[in-house]
Amino acid sequence: MNLRRLQYFVKIVDVGSLTQAADVLHVAQPALSQQLATLEGEVRQQLLVRTKSGVVPTEAGKVLYRHAQLILRQCEQARADMSAAAKSISGAVAVGLAPGTAAAGLALPLLRTVRARHPGILLYLNETYGTTLSELVMNGRMDLAVLYGGKTAVHGLSFVPLLREQLYVVGPASMMAPPGEISVPALADMDLYLARPYNVVRKMVNEAFAAIGQAPKVVAEIESASTLTAVIADGLGATILPESMARQVAGSCGGWQSRIVDPIIEAPLALCQSDHLPLSEPAQAIKEILLELVAGLPGNLVVAEERAQKAS
Repeated sequence: MNLRRLQYFVKIVDVGSLTQAADVLHVAQPALSQQLATLEGEVRQQLLVRTKSGVVPTEAGKVLYRHAQLILRQCEQARADMSAAAKSISGAVAVGLAPGTAAAGLALPLLRTVRARHPGILLYLNETYGTTLSELVMNGRMDLAVLYGGKTAVHGLSFVPLLREQLYVVGPASMMAPPGEISVPALADMDLYLARPYNVVRKMVNEAFAAIGQAPKVVAEIESASTLTAVIADGLGATILPESMARQVAGSCGGWQSRIVDPIIEAPLALCQSDHLPLSEPAQAIKEILLELVAGLPGNLVVAEERAQKAS
């Protein structure tokens, strides 16, 4: 059967008049009558009965009407599915997630969401430290990175603020735990295991100590979450970490954590991308998902930024 004839037949039954159906379909009435006659010849059944008030379907016509509606709906769905398939996003996207940050908690939600929405995207996740990630983004080897930074301009990069995390000191159970909060001067005598000086969090710690005319007592520089955890578990000293990693390390080694105040130190987490290389369509889709995921986290800056843009 011809789909167009089925469409014409359904419209005639819906309207109940050949004349009115011809007007709705923008088809001349003789041409519409010919299409109906051809359809009746194909099925070898009379489908409509003409009355003074219009046309009504015969019993065979009622059966065909039900089937025709289903067939036409299925054809429309097939067109929609094919169109969606043609528009599906596919390609490879490389995303860096700085370890020891709230970014690490985005990995699984990101993977789940991408698999559900864009199964054609091949996602590559790289967890390494911020400086290396930013360099990879700058030279085009990575599309996006979630890392601490963005407070100062970097040539070749642009940053979208995501959230702020306060810094905590994390110590072993063998060391007397301070109250829930501890001042920077009170940290001066602690043996600290911190990241290298180029690390954003380390820079912030150094600046906080410099502001009171002191320097942190760094006994070793470590950039491995597992090694830091082992150090704390062994009672060798303490470390200073963003809240997300502080909670993880303290919980896995039976240690304690205390928020740093006087002054409060906040590490800004940002989404980093090249300022001169355009994002591919798959990379843009991943960026939108990352912003959506961060918007659901406490202390996020994404919702605040959107409100500010709407207000302006």
